[in-house]
Amino acid sequence: MAAQIIDGDAVAAKIKDALKKDIQELKAAGRGPHLRAVQVGENPASKMYVRGQQRSCEEIGIAYTLDQLPEETNEAQLIDHIQKLNADPGTTGVILQMPLPEGVNPRKIQSLIAPHKDVEGMNPANMGMVVYGNPNPGPCTACGAVELVKATGVQIQGKEVTVVGHSEIVGKPIAILMLGLNATVTTVHIFTKDIKPAVKNAEILFVAAGKSQALWLKYDRAQKKAEKSGGQKPPLPDISPLVNADMIRPGAVVIDVAINRIPEALDANGKPVLDPKGKPKMKTVGDVEFEKAKDIASFITPVPGGVGPMTVALLLKNTVECAKRQAK
Repeated sequence: MAAQIIDGDAVAAKIKDALKKDIQELKAAGRGPHLRAVQVGENPASKMYVRGQQRSCEEIGIAYTLDQLPEETNEAQLIDHIQKLNADPGTTGVILQMPLPEGVNPRKIQSLIAPHKDVEGMNPANMGMVVYGNPNPGPCTACGAVELVKATGVQIQGKEVTVVGHSEIVGKPIAILMLGLNATVTTVHIFTKDIKPAVKNAEILFVAAGKSQALWLKYDRAQKKAEKSGGQKPPLPDISPLVNADMIRPGAVVIDVAINRIPEALDANGKPVLDPKGKPKMKTVGDVEFEKAKDIASFITPVPGGVGPMTVALLLKNTVECAKRQAK
C-alpha cells in the first residue's frame, strides 16, 4: 500500500492562517511585528532566500526590512549593528542571513541576538528551552519537522525513533523534542559505522544529513581546483540517496528534512549536463529514495514540498511569538 504523502504546504498554510488574527491584534495595539534581516555582502543564494522571507512576511502582514551591510563589515561592526537592533523597540525580530564573511564567527553573532528577538530560535537560551519542552521560539526546521509527524495523527509516545544527522540546529533538537514526547530515540550520523540497523528499526524516521549535496559541492570544488592547477581530477562522487527504500521499516513515518541541489546528470567530463540556455540542469532531492520508499512507508514527506514550507511557517510563527512577548 502506498504511503500517504505529508503535504508540508497544506500544514504550513494552516499555521500561517492562524497567525493572521494574532498579527491583527498586535497591530491594533500598536505593536505590529517587524522582522529585520541582516545580510553582510552579496550572496545570490541568500538574496533568493531573503526575497522568499519578505514575500512570506508580507502575505500575512508582518513588516520586513533588510539591513544590507557592506562586504567589508567586520565582526565588531556587525556586533554593534546587532546590539542596536536589540535595543530598538521598533524591531521585534532579528534574523541573521548566512553566509558571513571570513573572520566573522556566526555562532558568536547568533548568540548575541536577544532571546526575545531571536526568530530562528538559535540563541543558546532558546536552544536550552528545547530541553525543557518549551521551544518558543525554537529552531524552525526541527520544530517544523516534528509538527509534520504530529499532523499525521500517529501516536508518538513509545515509538522507536531514529534521527539521521546530529547538527546543532536540526538533528539534535529533533532528538530532544521527540524525547520530550516520550519516544525512544536513536541518533546516527557521519561517524556511525553502520546506520542501517537503526534506520530499519525506526517507526518514525527523520533524515537530516544533506549527504548528496555535501558530496557534490566537495567534488565540484576539487574539480575546479584541478582544472585551474592542472592537477589530477577527483573521482566522481556517489550522490545517490543516503537512505534506500530497502533500509526503511514497513509502515514507518518518514520525514526527509534534507534539501539537496544536485545535477540531474553528468557528462563524460564529470560536469553537469546543460540546459538549452547553457545552465547546469539541477534537481532538488532529499536524503531518501522517495519513489521506492513511498511504497514501503505509511507516511512520507516529499522534497520539495515537505519540511521546507514548514521551516518558513515556523519562522513566521516565531516572529509573531517574539512580538507578542514584547507586547506583554
